[in-house]
Amino acid sequence: MNVEADLARAYTFLQQHNFREAEAVCRAALEKAPCNAPALHLLGLIRKDGGDTDGGERLLRESIALEPRRAEFRANLANLLRRLGRLAEAEHAYREALALDPLHRPARLGLTRTLNDLHQHTAAEAEARRILAAHPADPNAWSLLAAVLRDQHRIAEAEAAYRSAIGAQPAYAQAHHNLGSLLAEEHRAEEALESLARAQALGVAGFELTFNRARALLALYRIDEAEQGFAEAVALEPRNAEAQVNLARVRFMRGDPDFVRGFAAAVAAHPDDVGLHQVFAGVLRRGGDIRASEAVLRELIARKGPLPAIRSDLAEVLHETGRLKEAETEALEAAAASPNDARIIDNVVTILLARGKPDDAAPFVRAQRARFPLEQGWIALEATTERLLGNARYRELYDYSRFVRSYPLEPPPGWSSTQELNAALATALAARHPFRTHPLDQSLRNGSQTTRSLLTDPDPAIRAVLKAFEGPIESYRRAVGTDPSHPLTARNHGAAHFTGAWSVQLRREGFHVNHVHPAGWISSAYYVSVPDEVADVSLMSGWLKFGEPRYPVPGASPECFIKPQPGLLVLFPSFMWHGTNPIHGSVPRTTIAFDAVPAAG
Repeated sequence: MNVEADLARAYTFLQQHNFREAEAVCRAALEKAPCNAPALHLLGLIRKDGGDTDGGERLLRESIALEPRRAEFRANLANLLRRLGRLAEAEHAYREALALDPLHRPARLGLTRTLNDLHQHTAAEAEARRILAAHPADPNAWSLLAAVLRDQHRIAEAEAAYRSAIGAQPAYAQAHHNLGSLLAEEHRAEEALESLARAQALGVAGFELTFNRARALLALYRIDEAEQGFAEAVALEPRNAEAQVNLARVRFMRGDPDFVRGFAAAVAAHPDDVGLHQVFAGVLRRGGDIRASEAVLRELIARKGPLPAIRSDLAEVLHETGRLKEAETEALEAAAASPNDARIIDNVVTILLARGKPDDAAPFVRAQRARFPLEQGWIALEATTERLLGNARYRELYDYSRFVRSYPLEPPPGWSSTQELNAALATALAARHPFRTHPLDQSLRNGSQTTRSLLTDPDPAIRAVLKAFEGPIESYRRAVGTDPSHPLTARNHGAAHFTGAWSVQLRREGFHVNHVHPAGWISSAYYVSVPDEVADVSLMSGWLKFGEPRYPVPGASPECFIKPQPGLLVLFPSFMWHGTNPIHGSVPRTTIAFDAVPAAG
């Protein structure tokens, strides 16, 4: 039997993942021809796929040395380097392959993926479009272009590209799945389930499909199925923190007292997974078990040393329990070890302000404001710092009379009155508040929040009220102006568009912790229904309040209050600290909120 026939047999075994037989046949070929470059290269591929990446790389490089002008050899080496995370080397190897053969499609696809992994999105997009210019019906190139566009948050274009991939190859299972994943992220749950079902029918299985399907089910309030789906995802990948958080979140909102049982089991099984332990401690803290959260963090520090991120998390726990001096020590040590971590610095500033040390906080704030000029949280911390320092800048940032505005909502077309609209909204939203308690990761306490973005909800009353918000938003934009020296008005160019919309229902003793909206520019509160107790001007139950930070800060009490009333829309800057006073009776307070950002500026 000749060498070519041996290599054909070896390649067949490789495709069947029979690595032992593949290597035996390949070695037999090499005994006949010891310097046969294709045989060495195939043996390298066998070793690589069998798990010996070091041996595989060595053999691939030997084959290239023997036949340096084989583009496919360099492309396969690049594939291995990319898999190993050696992206710069992979890019170089792909470019070498393409220099030898500019039409080598696998190398072009690999280069596109690598550039995208390196966050060189513009270059990656150019490579994908270059493939499509030569092969307009290439489903792999369309799917890859979709991934590049998705990573640039060009969602509509990414969706169109996935659909082009499916149009070119209707049975392209992974394209159906990736489209379903995209639609699930966009809260287009019905369409997401349809795409994911098609992917499953075409043979896609595993964690990602299971997780994405659970997300879509949760958005449709099919809660039993969603919880089961997240549980199945966790069983498939117990160390996946996102799946663990979602499962714990659903169980917590359903009132399950043992909501972290799956997470706790994963942490116990993987004691050296620092990231998993850190997320677990955060879930415990947000779920109200501060003592357990602190214990997890201290145990991590004892075993793994004073990691800055863990010390910062411990500082946050200490802050919540009122141990401010200890919290400051931990936070400052974390910042000294990791001075460019904005989250750690945020924690330092928050604690320093709570300690009444605005002079110490100010340099940190100035540095982060320069780094992240559009970050709403840093503008809020700047405002609080300037307030404590007695500087006029505070009143410029938090000009309540100018920037907090109320609008009685006009009934949209097709509705005889705002009362009729609110009645329909109350009915629709009642079905969208099935949970016993608030999410783990929001400002809400003692209430519930919708799990699906209202922007994609098909209910006609919800669609109508979102449309009705557009007029007040434009009025607000005209009223606040375009002063380039102010972080709100400097961005006031082009029509604003929604980035998120949701509904909240406060129940007995329900309130919002003071917070800002990091993803917004203009934020809001629209009152669908309110309890009679809000009429008490001395108690101010359920009233919206502004100016008070997340944690108590001496000298920074709330300064502006808005009395809720059905049909009233309140608009304000997303960087403005806001929360609510608790309601005390059994009648809930139901609201809709949204964030909007400018199209330009």
